[in-house]
Amino acid sequence: MSTALYTHPVCIDHQPGPGHPESPDRLRAVLDALSADEFDGLDRREAPKATAAMLERAHSPGHVSAILDNVPETGFRALDPDTYLSPASGDAALRAAGGVCAAVDAVAGGAAANAFCAVRPPGHHAESRQAMGFCLFGNVAIGALHARAVHGFERIAVVDFDVHHGNGTEAILSGADGMFFASSHQFPAYPGTGTRSRGDTVINAPLPPGAGSAEFRSVYGETIFPALEMFAPQIIFVSAGFDAHLRDPLCQLELTTDDFAWVSREIASIAASFSGGKVVSSLEGGYDLQALADSVAAHVRVLIAAGEEGS
Repeated sequence: MSTALYTHPVCIDHQPGPGHPESPDRLRAVLDALSADEFDGLDRREAPKATAAMLERAHSPGHVSAILDNVPETGFRALDPDTYLSPASGDAALRAAGGVCAAVDAVAGGAAANAFCAVRPPGHHAESRQAMGFCLFGNVAIGALHARAVHGFERIAVVDFDVHHGNGTEAILSGADGMFFASSHQFPAYPGTGTRSRGDTVINAPLPPGAGSAEFRSVYGETIFPALEMFAPQIIFVSAGFDAHLRDPLCQLELTTDDFAWVSREIASIAASFSGGKVVSSLEGGYDLQALADSVAAHVRVLIAAGEEGS
C-alpha cells in the first residue's frame, strides 16, 4: 500500500508574525523536498477541516471558540509572546487537525499503509485550554483521540522526537485510557517540562544540550522503544519535529539527518510488529529550512519503504 501525504495550501497562508521562526517557508521547503521524483508514489490528499467534535475531544469548547472567534480580519493578534493569529490561521489550524484525523481514517481503513501530514501550525504544545509555543490545536492528540473514538483502537502510542517536550500532547492524553506517550527533548529548554516519566505509559527522556547521536539513540534503544514494545500499540502517532538537528537555530541537541532516518526506521519496525505498520506522522518543529527539508525527506522515505514492505 502507499503512503498518504496530507496537506493544504492554507497551511502556508498562516502567518505567525514578521521574523517568526515558524514561518510559511518551512512548509514550502517541506513540500518542495517532497516534490522530487522519488516521492511520485505518495498518495497526495487535501487535508479536510476538523469538526467541532474532533477538536472537543482534546480541547474545551471555550478554547476552540477562543481560537476561531479571535482570528483577525487583518494583521495579527497575539495569544502569547510566541503564538499569533492572522487571517488564515483559523482555517489552517482546522486543516492541520483535520488532516491528522483524515490520515487516521485512511490508515485504519486500509486505504493507506501509513501517512505523513505536512501541515502547520504545529500542535504538540497546545493544551486543552491554552494555545502556546506556536501551537493552536493539539493535532496529534486530536488524532489519537479520534482513533479511539471512531475506530476503536484500545492501545494508541505517540512518539515525539521534536527537540521540545510535547507538554500539550502529554497533558491531554495522559489521563485517557489506552494511551502511551514518549518524548525525547532537550532540557533545559522551552517549555521547561518533561523531566519525569509516569509509570509505563508516560516516558520522558530529557537530554542535555550537545547530547548528539549516541545519547539520542541510546535513550531510544534502552528506554523508549522497550516501553513502546511492552505497550504493544495498535497504531503509532509521530510528532515529527526536526529541530534537534545540529543546524537548527533554536536548540543544541546536534542530531543529524541520519538520526531522524534511524528513529523513523525503528518506529516503523515496531509498528510492523504490533500494529500492521499503522503509523500517522505529523510535522512539528524544524527551523533551518535545508535541515528540515532533508530530514522530512529522510523520514518520508522510511515511511514509503515500510509501506512497500508491508504490502
